[in-house]
Amino acid sequence: MIDSPRLLDFTIIDETDDYAVVDKPPFLLIHPTKPDGTRTLWQELRGLFAFEIAAGGQVSIVNRLDRETSGLVLVAKKADVARRFGLLMQRRQLKKEYVALVWGWPEWERIVVDAALDRQGKHRGSVIWVKQMIHPSGAPARTELRVERRFIRSLGKVRLQPRHDSERVQREVDKFSLIRAIPHTGRTHQIRVHLSSIGHPIVGDKIYGPDEQLYLRFIETGWTPELERRLLLPRHALHSARLAIEGEHDWISALPHDLGEFCSGCT
Repeated sequence: MIDSPRLLDFTIIDETDDYAVVDKPPFLLIHPTKPDGTRTLWQELRGLFAFEIAAGGQVSIVNRLDRETSGLVLVAKKADVARRFGLLMQRRQLKKEYVALVWGWPEWERIVVDAALDRQGKHRGSVIWVKQMIHPSGAPARTELRVERRFIRSLGKVRLQPRHDSERVQREVDKFSLIRAIPHTGRTHQIRVHLSSIGHPIVGDKIYGPDEQLYLRFIETGWTPELERRLLLPRHALHSARLAIEGEHDWISALPHDLGEFCSGCT
């Protein structure tokens, strides 16, 4: 089950009196979104750091990740530390790197996508309120992308190739790539939108993948064999792999089990 407690376990990989660095699993919310008792990283950390909070501390999550995104999260334990980390982000001295599994083999080894982003519903009809799109009136967004590995994976069934023309093709194998994504700005869904815009959507992406209706279907029915057939993975294959503060610290998180398993045995 996606929401089993075992899969929601997180790991603290570094901790001081001022901060902690957490390796977050997929499917664990960062902050509460509804008053329904859903477990969140913020609430768990408040319990874990109860002594520090009682002494005047706090829990401030510096870099927020989507529910399905796994990987490194920086957490400040004090107000002045949170302010310092916030300034570092503004000055782009807090470096972030992600890895993503995407459909297809890019024709490039390295590319920079410089394309402003805005909420799609502001410019055209959208059934998903949070969905973003490339639009010149949006906020500047820049992502550096590097190919780390190209591989072929056996699919075994008829799949919908997630290209913009929604062309149906029959293939027993398909091409995938492992991409390192370095965001130079921090816009909502930035990496996911930029990769989709250049024809290489992230595997498992319910919003920016083969069909946004899959997201609505998932909300209505949960994970089903049909969604698995179309998306391959129950979450978008995006992982926060590196955080670094210039001249001070550098934290790395290995590819998580589910994404590593997707790549295993591939050629």
